[in-house]
Amino acid sequence: MALPDELPGRRPATDAEARALASSLRLQILRLTLDEALTNKEIADRVGRNPATVLHHVRTLVDTGFLRPEEVRRGVRGSREVPYRATGKSWQLEVHGGGQAVLAAFLAESGRVPPEAMETIRLGLRLSAEDQRELWTRMHTLLEEFRTRPVDNDAEPWSLFLALHPDVGRR
Repeated sequence: MALPDELPGRRPATDAEARALASSLRLQILRLTLDEALTNKEIADRVGRNPATVLHHVRTLVDTGFLRPEEVRRGVRGSREVPYRATGKSWQLEVHGGGQAVLAAFLAESGRVPPEAMETIRLGLRLSAEDQRELWTRMHTLLEEFRTRPVDNDAEPWSLFLALHPDVGRR
């Protein structure tokens, strides 16, 4: 595909960063902790997984700088709880070959959305290499504009999934 090697404001992921983002569960954890800090148990409850399994993924994300621990708090029974929050680092990286994990995370998250609440668009195009680069760069610029707007905590949270791929069935 003739997409730009690097988009403005992004850098290539290291091997460790790319491996960390190659898990759909880790991508779901990052989405869940985008707006609020959650403990390992809270994350495990939301993704329907065992806390021990989730803790492995949380530690990987902390070790690679995608999650940061926040101030320790006391739980209901006085236990020590560490909440974690996404750093936003994943948006600043170019990760090639991680499309299957992103798609799996999207399918897991969207599977919990009522069908009437999801808007979708699907479009077939014929694009030259130059057109592909232009489309992808303009889409990134638009998304970056919305990402950097001041956060309105009263606004409803939304997710966006965007994929550009060769239409192999039409060749």
